[in-house]
Amino acid sequence: MKSISRARTTSTALVILGAVALSGCSNGDTATGGSGGGGGDGEVEQVGLMLQDISNPFFASMQDSMEAAAEEQGFDLNVQDGRQDLAAQNDQIDAFIQQGMDLILLNAVDSSGIASAVARAQAAGITVVAVDVDAEGAAAAVTTDNVEAGRQSCQALVDALGGQGNIFMIEGTPTTAPQDRVKGCEEVLAENPGITVVARQAGNNDRASGLALTTDMLTANQDVQGIFAINDPEALGADLAVAQAGRSGVTIVGVDGSPEAVKALEDPASNFVASAAQDPGGMALEALEVGKDIVAGNPPAERVSLLEPTLVTKDNVSSYEGW
Repeated sequence: MKSISRARTTSTALVILGAVALSGCSNGDTATGGSGGGGGDGEVEQVGLMLQDISNPFFASMQDSMEAAAEEQGFDLNVQDGRQDLAAQNDQIDAFIQQGMDLILLNAVDSSGIASAVARAQAAGITVVAVDVDAEGAAAAVTTDNVEAGRQSCQALVDALGGQGNIFMIEGTPTTAPQDRVKGCEEVLAENPGITVVARQAGNNDRASGLALTTDMLTANQDVQGIFAINDPEALGADLAVAQAGRSGVTIVGVDGSPEAVKALEDPASNFVASAAQDPGGMALEALEVGKDIVAGNPPAERVSLLEPTLVTKDNVSSYEGW
């Protein structure tokens, strides 16, 4: 997938938050951009960006693109790290309400669990747009077509196994994106009865859980030929687990098209063979534009905007532009 090119922000204005300092902020939380204000006149002057986990390069890419947009367009940007903690995101939304944000771009850690906080923001007159994963109650959502991403990745695994073999499924957190990828994979598996899922576990969308869960499943299952993971960090954790276990003949696929996945695809020794690529930076910018249009009174024709993934493999990784 062609990534939207952008220059990394070279200088970011830090705003020191006083009495309205965000509850639950981490040291990595930042605010940047123009003079701010929240005029209530259809203009977007203050934007809150809420991310599941900034330590994940996928979400860090979203932050980078939004910081560049804030610098270019002159709006205040406050970035919050949810740290995969629903309570923290609830607190962050409440703080955004106190600050009078014009727009919240929400990458929820729990698509349903965040609904009450979204309702509070909407009641306060703040537009909420979900990004990457949907969020109950959000005015709109911009995501990858995650069902298709799951299909692409899972089909690549089936093809690599020649339609026969035992596999693991490493699922993710209770948000729409991981769930839709599993759905897409299950659609492919339904058409390929020669593939059997012998174990499945839900991780935290990170490398550590991919490593731990795969290690456990490998211990309990000696006869396995493939692994489907809902994202690249879990897939790369699975790749490490396979290597540490001294196992061979295990093929691994993921979703994201991350820089780390590119390195694995370029490594002949890696078991990682394919990833359905997304464009996180472009996705965040699209959500920003959708949100600005809603604030201006022009909601999208369709509530959910889907961006198409593109499969990256060992064979075509040299032509993949990345993000």
